[in-house]
Amino acid sequence: MKTDLDHLPDAKQRELDYVRRVLFEEFEAAHALGSQKWKKQGRILKVVLYGSYARGDWVDDQVGGYQSDYDILVVVNDDRLVDFEFWSAAEDRLMRDVLITGRLSAPVGLIVHSLTDVNLQLERGRPFFVDAVAQGIALYEAEGFPFAQPSKLPPEEALGEASRHFDKWFPSANEYLEHGSDAILRGWNGKAAFELHQATERFYHCVLLTLTLYSPKSHRLNFLRSRAEEAAPELIAAWPRADKFSRRCFELLREAYVNARYSEHYVITKEELDWLAERIGVLQALVEKVCRRRLDGLPPPP
Repeated sequence: MKTDLDHLPDAKQRELDYVRRVLFEEFEAAHALGSQKWKKQGRILKVVLYGSYARGDWVDDQVGGYQSDYDILVVVNDDRLVDFEFWSAAEDRLMRDVLITGRLSAPVGLIVHSLTDVNLQLERGRPFFVDAVAQGIALYEAEGFPFAQPSKLPPEEALGEASRHFDKWFPSANEYLEHGSDAILRGWNGKAAFELHQATERFYHCVLLTLTLYSPKSHRLNFLRSRAEEAAPELIAAWPRADKFSRRCFELLREAYVNARYSEHYVITKEELDWLAERIGVLQALVEKVCRRRLDGLPPPP
């Protein structure tokens, strides 16, 4: 793989070195106390920067509020090491470094897969993994663990799979949006927030699976939003970022997966819910547009 980060400013290179160190430190801490043999032998085999910072087309719009993530793929030596328990501390620490300490200038979008899984996806020609490996830059590579040679997925198979994903996820997202809108009318604010979260999550899974045949197994809306907007930049328009009210509403939506159901301190107003429902309606239309364009075989806009 490529290892050259010279296309990035020095400050960005230092931040990525810091991200790599945090991943190793927190991974070691997370599995150091494990008694099982597979835990003790757990290893990070690769840390790969992919996406816009690897390609050199990242965005940092201070006025509009849109910012590209550092997209990081961690490859481990055992399927069981991809579980959230091994990476939650690293994700929390890196998020604090963006929001609180200011040590990082961009969020970190982290996905973790075993080498066996990545190689299987490459052999199957899954576009996301093929592109991530072809365009990616290794921040760390252990010797003796190569990626498989990627194959090319036949276009008709890719289109059929994309169509099945759209037929599953888009109606599901619509259903949750309808339920959320009904809950707003009934004054069930917590339920409405959760349903709207689920609608948004499913719209993002829909667009990612339809366009790339891959979506991270995550409920984190900020992470899914970043991945989806990377795949289809038109989706950026769904969420205004320049004003405090818009950012607060999205934060309340992001928190709703857990807090709207379980926290007595979670509060969201009808005004905020109405705004969220309106913006998710915009997202709905944009997702349908970009997915149908893909299914119709049309190229994305320049």
